[in-house]
Amino acid sequence: MAKRHAEEPLEDVQAVDSPASKRARVEEEVGGHEAPNGAGESSSRPLPDRLNGHRFEEDARQGNDILAAADQEQEELEEAAGIDDDDDEERGEEDEEEVASALTVPARQAAPAAGYGDLYLDTIDRALLDFDFEKLCSVTLSNINVYACLICGKYYQGRGPKSHAYFHALELGHHVFINMETQRVYVLPEGYEVKSKSLDDIRYVVDPRYSKEEVARLDRVPRTAWDLGGKQYRPGFVGMNNIKDNDYFNVVIQALSHVVPLRNFLMLEDFSTKPQLVQRLSMLVRKIWNPKAFKGHVSPHELLQEIAQRSNKRFTLTAQADPADFLGWFLNNVHLALGGSRTKPGTSIIQKVFQGRLKVESQQITAKADAGDRLRFEEAAEVRVEESRFLMLTLDLPAAPLFQDELDRNIIPQVPLTTILSKYDGLSSQEHLAHRRRYRLLQPLPPYLLLHIKRFSRNKFVSERNPTIVTFPSRALDMSPYVQPSPAHHPPGEPIWYDLAANITHEAQTRRGVGEDGGGGSGAAGTEGGGDGGPRKVWRVQLRDRARGDEWAQVQDLFVEEARKEILFLGEAYLQVWERRRG
Repeated sequence: MAKRHAEEPLEDVQAVDSPASKRARVEEEVGGHEAPNGAGESSSRPLPDRLNGHRFEEDARQGNDILAAADQEQEELEEAAGIDDDDDEERGEEDEEEVASALTVPARQAAPAAGYGDLYLDTIDRALLDFDFEKLCSVTLSNINVYACLICGKYYQGRGPKSHAYFHALELGHHVFINMETQRVYVLPEGYEVKSKSLDDIRYVVDPRYSKEEVARLDRVPRTAWDLGGKQYRPGFVGMNNIKDNDYFNVVIQALSHVVPLRNFLMLEDFSTKPQLVQRLSMLVRKIWNPKAFKGHVSPHELLQEIAQRSNKRFTLTAQADPADFLGWFLNNVHLALGGSRTKPGTSIIQKVFQGRLKVESQQITAKADAGDRLRFEEAAEVRVEESRFLMLTLDLPAAPLFQDELDRNIIPQVPLTTILSKYDGLSSQEHLAHRRRYRLLQPLPPYLLLHIKRFSRNKFVSERNPTIVTFPSRALDMSPYVQPSPAHHPPGEPIWYDLAANITHEAQTRRGVGEDGGGGSGAAGTEGGGDGGPRKVWRVQLRDRARGDEWAQVQDLFVEEARKEILFLGEAYLQVWERRRG
């Protein structure tokens, strides 16, 4: 291939300084030394500047104005994009504002600014506040340092700059929070405390407190209150939320909240150092009697969660249980939580109110074959006498009839309460396994008697219900025939009067076309089927209003209605609380 000839001779090309080495140029910039090639001022500049300089000189010789061309090109580009100088200034200001908002954090304040002490308090929505549920953070599910948002009612943990309550305040603009343990109110994200008297009603609903005078007036002065919706209710006679199947729990707590010594103890004492079971029970009882509630009912969710954990899921809010079984378990666990002894009597308020003594006489029954090879039952000559303590007395119902009467109808039998109480007169005997036993109550009787009318029996195949009606008076039940005389405690021959305080009833409701007898049988003794196909158990409680004399109220979950004392026995009584008269 032929070599390409130069366009002009090398002799005609003007001398151009060769670029200095990289090391030499660095030394020139830093130390200010002269270039080693002695190029002078022009060689002291970097290569791009010198090249641009030569190009500028060459364009100047050719008559081209580089700066004017650049300005003209910039103006054309701005016209094409529709941007002027004012837009540039506005865009710059917006960028500065965005950067400032992204970098600035709300300043923490120890106190509100002057004249702004009630800031954000008008955003509080009391209709959305519900402090009955368990105090758990809605994000972390932690129960430590929980705050409630007073605008939406949700629970969040902490109030520091990195807490969930802080982020909730920034994201949704909800600024007012209350500490669920100390009842102190804060404004976030500023972090200062609000001490306004207008928030005292919220603090009272979170943790109601009563004086001795207020508690003493509960049973003397009738009181009517109104909730936020203007609905009237009576403190102490409020509905309780049935979350799913916890009506067995609701009726027991309602009955215990009307046992005066226990109620007063739970409302006045400080349980901050006691286990959670006692603390939550005390809180629920105080809310039942709250005259300043935001709503006319309460929710037992917080106490139910603690009971489910302590009982290893034996008693939960998702499955029904027997109220008598739950009452026995609950009283014993509350007794232990209050520091009561397992062996010494009278070591807690539970035993002082409900515990009594019982004498049990037992004889062994033996079976022997006589000369004719016939089986003979003989009682042992020795009678063993034991003394035991009780919290609840069980009463056995007579067997219900199995057949219909002459009119082809099942007659529901009735039995007086005094008849089934004869079990404890010391004369009637009962056979249990290989022993015959007699029972007798001992003095002194407890201030409150718990009676359990046993209606359900279970065998290997089915659970049966006895629908026998138990008739009883609402006042003046004489217990002296069933108590062994003791002149040291009570004059012989004098009656021992008890008045009914609470009555828990059972009702079997039909579902899915199944009759009350469970299997469609003709017998009066109903069969309690299992699963969805059996009859559903419904529990109600009837409570006496001491402040209004002989008035009664019937509570079923959220429904509260008046009840007539003359027809209280028409329901299937299951648990009863009797109060001993003073004097």
